[in-house]
Amino acid sequence: MKTRVSIGLLALVAVGLSAAAPAWSPDAGRLEWQHRGVGLDRAIVDVAGGGEGWRTRVVAVRIDPAQFHFRLRGRLRGVEPAWSVDRAPEAAALAFNVGQFNGITPWGWVVMEGEEIRPPGRGPLSVAIAWDKNGSVQWLSPEEIDRQRNSSAIVQAFQSYPMLIDARGDIPRQIREPGLGVDVEHRDARLAFGALGDGKLVVAITRFNGLGPISPALPLGLNLSEMAGVMRGLGCVRAVSLDGGVSAQLMTKENGLRRFWHGWRSVPLGLVAEPMQPAN
Repeated sequence: MKTRVSIGLLALVAVGLSAAAPAWSPDAGRLEWQHRGVGLDRAIVDVAGGGEGWRTRVVAVRIDPAQFHFRLRGRLRGVEPAWSVDRAPEAAALAFNVGQFNGITPWGWVVMEGEEIRPPGRGPLSVAIAWDKNGSVQWLSPEEIDRQRNSSAIVQAFQSYPMLIDARGDIPRQIREPGLGVDVEHRDARLAFGALGDGKLVVAITRFNGLGPISPALPLGLNLSEMAGVMRGLGCVRAVSLDGGVSAQLMTKENGLRRFWHGWRSVPLGLVAEPMQPAN
């Protein structure tokens, strides 16, 4: 989906960005999960980052993996990525883009319906999210991926980077401190995937909120460290960044109604969650 932003609107945004930004912190006291369907809750919280992230809205979805089938979905149209949340099946309760991309090709390990589509990528901050035949979710390092490739246990998997919260529950130094191989200053719209201590999963997308209710979906917002703090504030003990910016998109089906947070472009790969039991 393409969006045109007028020069006047950009000027108004620039005025807002020139204001002094408060120190970033999640407003944890206002975080309230609201039930939106079987196994699905949603929360909206406003946070203040530095620079252009001075007013950022976070939309977070909490989902019980025991209640859903997860499936990767990909689509190309000729040589162009062509998947978006608009293509999610009607039964889906959740859909969002996953992984990172090189042109039209997903980066790293991709397994769909038990078939390896792409080999693993390599990187110290990468992690794979995988579902086995029993529906259990696994977080796999590159070394652990190698051990799983020779088995037939994994039926769906994607790989992404960088980790926001590692296996120890820490925010990696590489996304907090400059000079360690990651652009820690870059700000963007963000999309992240995480896990809570009880096994539930969290998807969070950010939107620039500098103009309040009329704010367009501009690719402005938090840096990686701030997004890691958001995921920790949501209760996550593991988290990884997904492709954000103009790619970030999310669909939820809440009490029978579909809600969309569109991106500006289609992508090659998405993940959908469909209920184990059909809705009444």
